[in-house]
Amino acid sequence: MPGKAAEVLVTDSLLTILRQIVRQSTVSRRLAQRAQVILLAWEGLTNLDIAAEVNLHRRQVGLWRARWQESMPALQSIAQAGKALSELRRAVEDVLSDAPRPGSPGTFTPQQVIAIISLACEEPKLSGRPITHWTGSELADEAQQRKIVKSISTSQVNRFLREAKLQPHRSRYWITTTEKDQAVFEAQVDIVCQTYLSAPKLAATEGTHTVCVDEMTSIQALERIQITIPMKPGQPERIEFEYQRHGTTCLICNWDVVEGQVISPTLGPTRTEVDFCWHIHDTVNTDPNAKWVFVVDNLNTHISEALVRYVAMLEGIPRSELGRKGHSGILQSMATRREFLSQARHRIRFVYLPKHSSWLNQIESIFGIINRKALRRASFTSVAELQTRILDFIDYLNRTMAKPFNWTYTGRPLASKSDDRPRTWKEKWTARRNLLKTQVSSQL
Repeated sequence: MPGKAAEVLVTDSLLTILRQIVRQSTVSRRLAQRAQVILLAWEGLTNLDIAAEVNLHRRQVGLWRARWQESMPALQSIAQAGKALSELRRAVEDVLSDAPRPGSPGTFTPQQVIAIISLACEEPKLSGRPITHWTGSELADEAQQRKIVKSISTSQVNRFLREAKLQPHRSRYWITTTEKDQAVFEAQVDIVCQTYLSAPKLAATEGTHTVCVDEMTSIQALERIQITIPMKPGQPERIEFEYQRHGTTCLICNWDVVEGQVISPTLGPTRTEVDFCWHIHDTVNTDPNAKWVFVVDNLNTHISEALVRYVAMLEGIPRSELGRKGHSGILQSMATRREFLSQARHRIRFVYLPKHSSWLNQIESIFGIINRKALRRASFTSVAELQTRILDFIDYLNRTMAKPFNWTYTGRPLASKSDDRPRTWKEKWTARRNLLKTQVSSQL
């Protein structure tokens, strides 16, 4: 008949850690179970009673009690050294975790693994395969054809890829500006960022409206052939893929940077330079005596003759001074028209984004919201219904969701971002902890 279990030594700090492990819902069941074994043994229960309490075999209870007793000198030394409680907890978790198991010897040599990883980093076309990226099965087949290995499974190749943090199926797109002079590009980015950052002050002191403008083109009025089946428990909403087209519309939209509102949207079948000029005209007429700053991209309709003539009319510049498009004066070229429209002395001026930098235009985020929340899953029987839905949603957006963007970007070029910067929460936490350690060491 089993007797009373031998006493288990537990200090106050270890007792606190063990109780935390038992109470926390985020730890593994096995770890909490083993921590409870130690606590019950410290309370003086027999192995048999502990086994019944935690649903373990009596021998397993004795095993963990014995391991705890063997590890006590090391745990006490960590506690007496005055180290952080988190380090002591990691040591406790190591004691209560499964010991590493030797397992069977590896089937593949390090040289073979390196060769497979190197193969995965090659372009498939070098192996005579007309594909854009490798898959696990194709890598396994190619490794066998090159006699890197005699045989290997797809799952094994995928394990090698995971260990090397390679993901051939994924890709990230990037673009290089067409601006040859990097200094010019950075100066243009800085102008846009400063426009956003100074907008609240200009609005408060001068009543200036800072507005982002762009077009959302070819919005289709699609009618689903079948009705949408609503969601139910365990099943998402089901939308008929086949549809019927009823035409398209174009949305020219403004985003007030300071107020955080969509103002004076324009809907129509086209987006010509006349359409854009009339849109600017209607926007300015909402506050005809105020100053306006429009942030736009480099589309030709945003640097058009009609727009130049409109601004010149408001500034009182005679038509005779504008010159002739393609020949002379302000209207001569896109460069001369852009320079005229960008002049800071004008009551209405335009700030142009660098080429291939649409991410700097705040209105693009609004277009994404409109598409996700109002258009993507909807069904329309006509263009008129589509336009009504867009206008209704913009009104709803302004009333419920819209607010100014917290613009923090100050013009730092994207190329200066480090590729090895922390991305996951774990990497960020590790970087933060290392930074704190450095600061503490410097203070000491």
